[in-house]
Amino acid sequence: MARPRKWRKVCSLPENTRFGPLDTSTDSNNYIRMTVDEYETIRLIDLEGFTQEECAGSMNVARTTVQGIYIEARRKLAESLVNGKTLLIEGGEYKLCNGRGEGCGRGCHRNRRGRGHVFKS
Repeated sequence: MARPRKWRKVCSLPENTRFGPLDTSTDSNNYIRMTVDEYETIRLIDLEGFTQEECAGSMNVARTTVQGIYIEARRKLAESLVNGKTLLIEGGEYKLCNGRGEGCGRGCHRNRRGRGHVFKS
């Protein structure tokens, strides 16, 4: 029997979910999709200065899991920048933290726009 997947805890949803060149066509081949948990690793490691170990603790997953998520997120960012593709942030398997400090700490920027739902792609 397969081990159940752990939900990845996310403390911040992006204010904007679409980034890229202003003159991009709406062709589906010009999009790169980044999941919310990939976005969270970029936010915590690159913006907040977390180590991969600290990021893993914040997201409630193993460090090796964070490492894989982070590598994929950076690849997607690079592809968007280098190839001029639009980056869409959506989906993934995560739970939004409740913002009450239960396991949340440094780096928690809980987005309080009423989107505390569980999403699954």
